[in-house]
Amino acid sequence: MFAKKNLSPQQLAFLISLVLATFISIGAYFLKPIWWISLISFFTTMLGSFLLIYYSIQRFIYRQIKLIYKLISQTKASKREEFYFKNILPQKNIDDVRLDVEAWATQQKKEIETLQQNEIFRKEFLQNLSHEFKTPIFSIQGYVDTLLNGAIHNNEVNTRFLQSTSRNIDRLVSLIDDLDEISKLESGELKLNLENFIIQDLVKEVFEALSFKSSEKEISCSIKKGCEIQILVYADKEKIRQVFTNLIDNSIKYGKNKGIIEASFYKVDGETALIEISDSGAGIAEEHRSRIFERFYRTDSARSRKEGGSGLGLAITKHIIEAHKQTIHVRSTLDIGSTFGFSLPIAK
Repeated sequence: MFAKKNLSPQQLAFLISLVLATFISIGAYFLKPIWWISLISFFTTMLGSFLLIYYSIQRFIYRQIKLIYKLISQTKASKREEFYFKNILPQKNIDDVRLDVEAWATQQKKEIETLQQNEIFRKEFLQNLSHEFKTPIFSIQGYVDTLLNGAIHNNEVNTRFLQSTSRNIDRLVSLIDDLDEISKLESGELKLNLENFIIQDLVKEVFEALSFKSSEKEISCSIKKGCEIQILVYADKEKIRQVFTNLIDNSIKYGKNKGIIEASFYKVDGETALIEISDSGAGIAEEHRSRIFERFYRTDSARSRKEGGSGLGLAITKHIIEAHKQTIHVRSTLDIGSTFGFSLPIAK
């Protein structure tokens, strides 16, 4: 009649009172073998024990369970929750309550692990941010101190030091601008100026703008054969220009001499276009791929800083794509190259 492991408070009280009433009525019959006295004893005991046991369960056990649920929710109970505690919770069996508590414990464990991981990222971010600022600031300080100590009167030195100081100031300004932009992207303050444009034309413009860099390493930049058919997308053109600039500039920085950079474009369906930027560079090790879109994360700190940049390019790129409600991903193999792919909505 009842599942042994899934008894409700009413069922548990009924079974206990049934057993008690049965034994008491049988004992009463043996003491005085009159059937109606035994029957009265049975129903009286049954009713009294049922009410007493059910009240005890409700009063003590489920009161404690109610406190557990309030502790889990960590809020003052609303009218809806009070109705739940009063009418629905008593209908639950202990197994249901155990499952609820286990689910809560699992969720809490995940939240704690996430907080611990975020704390690690926060510390890394602050350390990286400090390093990014200290490097140009210390350089500027060194140049200025040298000039103030007499080098300013040396025409062979002062111009070179001032030029180096200017470059470090430019780096600081660029870093602050990137931090400001990523903050606006994360907070949603930066509004997108959406328009229709041909995506192939935009990547050609970026290839041309960065041609002086690619030519230094004899890197060939082109659109993949078969992807020349124009695709009209609906996005913020200048922001997507920035995405292309960040991705292609990285491919040039970390690319091999006489390597290639190739852009490809595909219509995934009637609503989305897939854009990929591939290179034949050094590639990204597997342990770094999941973190390369984090702020200031560098797969090779010494080499990355030598190449320049704020370390925020890929983080900004990711936020721009996500601001378009799209996704970005990376595929890479060491010593073979990397492919960064992202989606954009097709113009309607």
